[in-house]
Amino acid sequence: MNCKKWKCRTCRALRPNGFTLMELLIVMAIITVLMLIGFPTYRSVMKHSRELSAKKSMQTVQQAEMMYSTNYPSKGFACNLQYLGGDPGKPPSATASEMLPDELAKGNKDGYIFTITNCAKNALNGSERVDGYTLTAVPEAVGKTGDLGFCSDEGGVLKQDPAGGVNCAELVQ
Repeated sequence: MNCKKWKCRTCRALRPNGFTLMELLIVMAIITVLMLIGFPTYRSVMKHSRELSAKKSMQTVQQAEMMYSTNYPSKGFACNLQYLGGDPGKPPSATASEMLPDELAKGNKDGYIFTITNCAKNALNGSERVDGYTLTAVPEAVGKTGDLGFCSDEGGVLKQDPAGGVNCAELVQ
């Protein structure tokens, strides 16, 4: 019998089962190298997706602001994100208009912090009406959750800050 070729049925019991330690170490080394190559790419893709989500969320807030000013003309724009959110179990009101999802109305979504500032108020018939605002979205951790900061106002033009802050000068493309 020639057991070196492993073709004989009687020699099958002599053949080792499973993998050798060397084979397992080689496979683990290959997997580690692939992970090291893929991890930076994964991080940059996640960062880009968070920035895209922030842009879309900015557009959503702008649309909610327009609807708010239409539904509550005596108030003008909302000067608080919570006003654009809702109050479960209660009808919509000027302080809980149910125009934004709760996550966005709380000001924190997908690694970005959203705020409404610089509210320009004017007196109208004995009450204050908000005629202007600045909407900002900045990364929670610049470089990790995003690289860009975003700004907009009542005009709806979206700008970005490459440093991740609120000094927006570049138009978003």
